[in-house]
Amino acid sequence: MLKILKYSFYDLIRSRWSYVYFLFYLLMGFVLLFLNNDLSKAVITLMNIIIVLVPLIGTIFGIMYYYNSKEFTELLLAQPIKRSSIFMGQYLGVALSLSMSLVIGLGIPFFVYGINTSVAIWDFGLLLVSGSMLTLIFTSLAFVIALKNENKIKGFGYAILLWLFMAVIYDGLFLMSLMFFEDYPLDKFSLIATLLNPVDLSRVLILLKLDISALLGYTGAVFQQFFGTRLGFFLSLFMLTVWFIVPTFIMQRIAMKKDF
Repeated sequence: MLKILKYSFYDLIRSRWSYVYFLFYLLMGFVLLFLNNDLSKAVITLMNIIIVLVPLIGTIFGIMYYYNSKEFTELLLAQPIKRSSIFMGQYLGVALSLSMSLVIGLGIPFFVYGINTSVAIWDFGLLLVSGSMLTLIFTSLAFVIALKNENKIKGFGYAILLWLFMAVIYDGLFLMSLMFFEDYPLDKFSLIATLLNPVDLSRVLILLKLDISALLGYTGAVFQQFFGTRLGFFLSLFMLTVWFIVPTFIMQRIAMKKDF
């Protein structure tokens, strides 16, 4: 698995799109940090960019890599190599290369800017963790979609639809349901609905850590009321981990049973 991971990783690192992705975050980090004196505001702005852009990039890169390397994958399947090693190596190669572009691209501006307090370091670290987790989650979801759909057009369509639903449509449906059923107790519903979307979970995770969950409105108030800041933070982190494990497990199951 390590050899396949290494090959996939270096293959994507050499791609010009990886450099574009890296340079985007590098430039964004410098602009936001050096034109804004408040580090918390910079983290919030970067969060709003990351929770939309990272899932999109992870989904597109994941599904593109699978379809583009399909012939190479079939060649590997003809060798005495475990299927789990092949697909896990390719998946981790894609996810880790994207995560590295994100971490280094944002890490350089933050270290050049200089972080003097432990609180600021934790806030920045949490931003990178959330971005990396979203990369792992949506790249695995992209592999699941690609494995289930031989047709490239259908695969790309489902992948974009998944991102659009998680990043945009889900929040709209959530808010509409809160408005229509405002006369009913919606505390548990709000919590469950938030836990079922990794994009919302990442937003909750960061805002609870920054202690400004009021920006989340009703959902933030519910998290603070039921869990408190610390428990809500660990619950969000745990559920993000579950969102990473479950699609990866499904991907492995599909790959083991699929007839290539």
